Amino acid sequence: MESDVRVRFAPSPTGYLHIGGARTALFNWLYARRHGGAFVLRIEDTDRERSTDEAIDAIINSMTWLGLTWDEGPHLQTDRLDRYGEEAQRLLAEGKAYKCYCASEELEAMRKAALDRKEAPKYDRRCFARSESEQAACEARGLRPVIRFRCPDEGATIISDRVKGEVVFENQNLDDFIMVRADGIPTYNFAVVVDDYDMSITHVIRGDDHLSNTPRQVVLGEALGYRIPEFAHLPMILGSDKTRLSKRHGATAVEAYRDEGYLPQALINYLALLGWGFEDQTVFAPEELIAKFGLEAVGKSPAVFDPAKLEWMNGVYIRELTLPELAGYQKSFMRAAGLPIEMYEDAWYLRLAEITQERLTKLADIVGLSDFFFSRVPFDPVAVEKVLKKEGTKDVLEQAIEVLSGSFAFEAHEIETRLRALAETTGVKAKFVFQPLRVAVSGRIVSPPLFETMELLGRDTTIERLGEAVKML
Repeated sequence: MESDVRVRFAPSPTGYLHIGGARTALFNWLYARRHGGAFVLRIEDTDRERSTDEAIDAIINSMTWLGLTWDEGPHLQTDRLDRYGEEAQRLLAEGKAYKCYCASEELEAMRKAALDRKEAPKYDRRCFARSESEQAACEARGLRPVIRFRCPDEGATIISDRVKGEVVFENQNLDDFIMVRADGIPTYNFAVVVDDYDMSITHVIRGDDHLSNTPRQVVLGEALGYRIPEFAHLPMILGSDKTRLSKRHGATAVEAYRDEGYLPQALINYLALLGWGFEDQTVFAPEELIAKFGLEAVGKSPAVFDPAKLEWMNGVYIRELTLPELAGYQKSFMRAAGLPIEMYEDAWYLRLAEITQERLTKLADIVGLSDFFFSRVPFDPVAVEKVLKKEGTKDVLEQAIEVLSGSFAFEAHEIETRLRALAETTGVKAKFVFQPLRVAVSGRIVSPPLFETMELLGRDTTIERLGEAVKML
């Protein structure tokens, strides 16, 4: 076990929390919990044009729903602007940074010239040697400088990455990147280094799209005299077609998965398997994930997001719910869909949960499986053509009405016994009796189990709907 572990999740609040960000948050959280360390939440909101309070709320709500509780934060970078200014001035005073007055047109011409020479675009440091009088003249003309960090020219920056192993970056390929914009707002590569130092972050666990930023952050941290954290860059998440994960692969915001009826424990379990694995086990309770998680088992190859596997896993977790838990979830989704849930007592919802639990892969599916209990829904045209319009259906429905009108306890077992007897008496295969009955009472081909459905509808409503189907035919 590593002592004094401190990790952070540092999202930019320019949108909702998506699958990649949630996976990063989870791996940091697991690592902190595994080693008894601290999990810090930091909101990197210096992109003032794109950052919103709504996005901050969405990130916090999503993490809370997932159960990824943080020990410190949320810290906002916009609350720390004075601190970044102090460190920028220190680097300027030590000659490790310089003011740059180049206009965008100059920078574009510089970039084009480098490309014409078949070289990687790189700032040519024309502002590094400006004298104080030249700087004053620029400012007298109203030019507002950015502050650039003076990257080393020689040697190499070596990253001992906990996932990728040793990664070498030649310093001659590093650009003198901008630390502070002309409006005084720090850039990502500067603010993140100061933040990680001030918050005593020991391990930076993030997606490998940040790997190219790492040498800049290391040389900057060294110039500031900071202790450099360990790095672990997680493999990318790809869609099933092996391209970068996007909405077209089904990767929507975490809140959308919640609204579709995924359980947080199922999403957490699935996210953990995107780039990490433990022997042949697939389903993990949260405490198992904490006990078994380790960076040494994180793979180097991209992980593939499979919506079908996530849906399957969600079904596994739904079947582990107690009936009162499932009934509570189902009532919430029904209420949100506008169904009049006050029509039935709690015992009715427990029975509905019992007969639908095995059929659900998403909690929101209960709406489509139960709306007909509250009012007659229109007949599915396909069901009418394929089932109700078959020869002999009208006779089957009329005979079923007679059977169900008899004096007996209107419970699933008794209903099934009498309807099966009807099928035997008429010499018709059971499915040719049950299919039209299902369509008649529910309006569709697929519904919860037929006999339990009739029980929940009650004798009067069941017979009434069968009669309506007869009239239609």
